[in-house]
Amino acid sequence: MPLINFGLAQKSYRRWYTKHFDQETLTGSTLCMYTIKNRTKWEDDIAKWQQPVLDDPTLPDWYKSALFNESYFVADGGTIWVDVSDDTTLPDHVRKWGRYGYLEGHEYRMMNTYDVHFYASFALVQLWPQLELSIQYDFASSIMYEKRDRRTYLFHGRSAHWKTLHTVPHDLGDPDEEPWISINAYISHDTAHWKDLGLKYLLQIYRDFVYTQDKQFLDTVWPTVKFVTDRVRQQDIDGDGLIDNGGFADQTYDAWSATGASAYCGNLNVAALRACIEMARLMDDRNAVQDYDTWLKLAKMSYSDKLWNGKYYNYDSSLSRHHDCIMSDQLAGFWYLRLSGHKYDDFEKDRIGSVLNTIFNMNVMAFGDGKIGAANGMTSTGQLEIASMQSEEIWTGVTYGLSSTMIMENMISQGFLTSEGVYNTCYNVAGLAFQTPEALMQDGHFRSCGYMRPLAIWAIQKAIELSRAESNASSNS
Repeated sequence: MPLINFGLAQKSYRRWYTKHFDQETLTGSTLCMYTIKNRTKWEDDIAKWQQPVLDDPTLPDWYKSALFNESYFVADGGTIWVDVSDDTTLPDHVRKWGRYGYLEGHEYRMMNTYDVHFYASFALVQLWPQLELSIQYDFASSIMYEKRDRRTYLFHGRSAHWKTLHTVPHDLGDPDEEPWISINAYISHDTAHWKDLGLKYLLQIYRDFVYTQDKQFLDTVWPTVKFVTDRVRQQDIDGDGLIDNGGFADQTYDAWSATGASAYCGNLNVAALRACIEMARLMDDRNAVQDYDTWLKLAKMSYSDKLWNGKYYNYDSSLSRHHDCIMSDQLAGFWYLRLSGHKYDDFEKDRIGSVLNTIFNMNVMAFGDGKIGAANGMTSTGQLEIASMQSEEIWTGVTYGLSSTMIMENMISQGFLTSEGVYNTCYNVAGLAFQTPEALMQDGHFRSCGYMRPLAIWAIQKAIELSRAESNASSNS
């Protein structure tokens, strides 16, 4: 089926591969013959790609299996890659490389879900960087789009606009409707009020530039960076430099509420401001550099004063029973900066070590004896946090991301042990190979098979490569 359309059939698309064939004579037999003729070459190319990892004696066997097998979702995630070269309204990059979309999950029917792509994108940006940039161009365009039609959101039962101007949408549409045209299909919350999407946009734009060195990309999206930072500033209610969670589940943990400053969004906030400073310097925007630098200094002070308890960052700054929960994902912003070449400009090294050791001891070892991954939340007394369904879960992709942070901080054995629990549970215990779920639970239940976030395992590979490069540089200095 070289010519396809989505549910509403408002537009037809040609699959990307059709560019390489005579479209007048293209048939199934043509593709079969082409595959047979090229099979050996493809197998050789795949072997050459995998061999450096497979031959590395320092890497555990389970990791070698997980790294390549978890990559199934790039192709099997409800994936679509279409030729849009004839659409003159699109950026040149998108016309050249096509549009790529994949579902949040086999059961979660939304394309390119952005808060989750934040984790999964480590696979695309390393393996297919041009497709990663194509996705970012699409989101950059969506920031300038608004749809004032009102609809009712399920969580609060209130109506609000479909898509608010200068906000990052949750996703690029439902394939049963019309992706890329009717965006923001998610209806649980009005994500214009989410606190992580804008911060994740800023971090992804910066990371993608660092990895690709595509200055044209940065030049094109820079105006949207400034619109998004303006929106983030509006979400700082008390003027302390940090974005404020609104007392409901207003981030990727969309059933786990936070109030005021929070470990998750606060860490993203500090890291995103550093990313903005670096991008402003690249753009020679001196006013923006000064503005973001002043903002960052205030944010760092508030982040420390409101959340640091001597061992880790409290879940949030509220007076709730679970305000001091130990969140396994509390270094998500630092993770991004660290894998973008930064070290400890904005996060103190000893505190990072303390946080990671606390998480390893409490969320990994005290929970399931280290054999199932990292619990999203643990109480300060070492019990599973039951404030929310999601605080009780182990998120596979978050565990992979946490492991990569540990590896970057020279906690190599702890990092591999943390993720080995996820791999063993999914592949050897639960029989979930090639359908890795979003979430595991200690009692053997799981949620949302075939999910995007576990592609974050490619952050582990990046951490291995960067940590070795840093070690070599240190040895040679």
